Parts: sequence; C-alpha cells; structure tokens
Amino acid sequence: MSSKYAPKGPVGRAVHGFEENAIAVLLGLMTLLTFANVVLRYGFNSSIIWSLEVVLVLFAWLVLFGVSYCFKVTAHLGVDAITNLLAPKPRKVVALIAGAVTIFYAVMLLKGAWDQWAPFADLPPTTGKWFPTGFDTGARGRSFFETDQIPMLDWMRFLEDWINYGERYDKMPRMVPYTILPIAAVLILFRVCQAVWRVWTDEADSLIVSHEAEDAVEEAAQTLSKEA
Repeated sequence: MSSKYAPKGPVGRAVHGFEENAIAVLLGLMTLLTFANVVLRYGFNSSIIWSLEVVLVLFAWLVLFGVSYCFKVTAHLGVDAITNLLAPKPRKVVALIAGAVTIFYAVMLLKGAWDQWAPFADLPPTTGKWFPTGFDTGARGRSFFETDQIPMLDWMRFLEDWINYGERYDKMPRMVPYTILPIAAVLILFRVCQAVWRVWTDEADSLIVSHEAEDAVEEAAQTLSKEA
C-alpha cells in the first residue's frame, strides 16, 4: 500500500517493508493453514488439530498489527462531511481535538493490553482505573495457562524457566500469542501521535485521509471514460 506519508529514508523504508511483509506473511499463513486443513479433511478424512487455533491467533495478530499500520499510511476510514465545511483553522482545531481524544483512547488501550498480558508473562499488571498509578505486585500470575491445541516448540522451552518456575509446558503458553497485545498497543499509540503531529505541523489537515468509496467511484468513472 502506497502513501505520501510512507518513509523515504533507507531505515524508514526498511521498517515500512518489514511491516508490509509481516502483514503479508500473517495473511499467507492463515490461508495456507486453512487450505491445508480443508484438503486433509475432505480428501484424507484427517486434519491438523491445532490449525484452527493458530489461524485465530494469526487473525488477531493481523488485525491488531494492521490497526497501527493503517494509522501510519493513513488508510483508516472516517466521516468528514461536516469538517470539510469548516475553514482551515477551525478544521485544524477540530482535528487536534479528535487527535487528543484518540491519544487518550490509545493510552487506555495500552494500559488494558498490558494488564491483560502481564499476568500470563508472570509480570504485575498496573493499578489505577484510567491511567497506571503503579504495579499490583500482589496479583496472581497466570503463566501456567496454556493454549488449547498449539504444540510447544522446543526452541521456546526457555520460557519454562523464565516464567513458569521450571514447570514443563505441554502446550504453548498463552503468553506467546497474547504478546501482540502490548506490542500493538504501543504501535497504535505511536502512530496516532505521528498522525496528530502531522496535523499540528500542517502536513495534514485531518486524521482522516482515506476515501476508498470516493476513490473507487472516481477510478471507475475514469475507466469508463477511457473505454468510451
């Protein structure tokens, strides 16, 4: 996906490429596992027991990772029929207010993501209702919780000593698939701050940039005019 906000430097392009490739790999693995399981089920009366759970995990990773990526390339949709009626300065003020609300939401999302993931990694969740005010060191750890069907990989056995006090895992610990929660929340907060900064510096006049429906109609009209 191209965007005028895509990074131009070598490091930025490398990160941008990594993000696009990661999304493509997640989608490809989901498709491959689903296809293989269908073939095995209807062709050989068999199945990959853990494939459905892995596909669900990959789908969650794809969605959460994609949210931050779409903020980066300004691909999120929105309604700007009213803000487009405003003069440039009021429109910028409204955009900054919307950005501040979005940043507040992203901070709460990050706190919730950490609090959800931390016990599974044998780490303390935060205290406080809206913002973290400390760490709840008395919270009970959940590092012993495992996934239902995903097998434990041998190269990840070090987690047994790190978070499970040496106890052996029969299945992959839930900490592993849940790791995307804090990672995605941090990326979302970072990308939202980038989008608000673009509005502040007048590089953009709104957090809403993508207009897929309008672009599709315009592209269809151009195609018809060329054929005519």
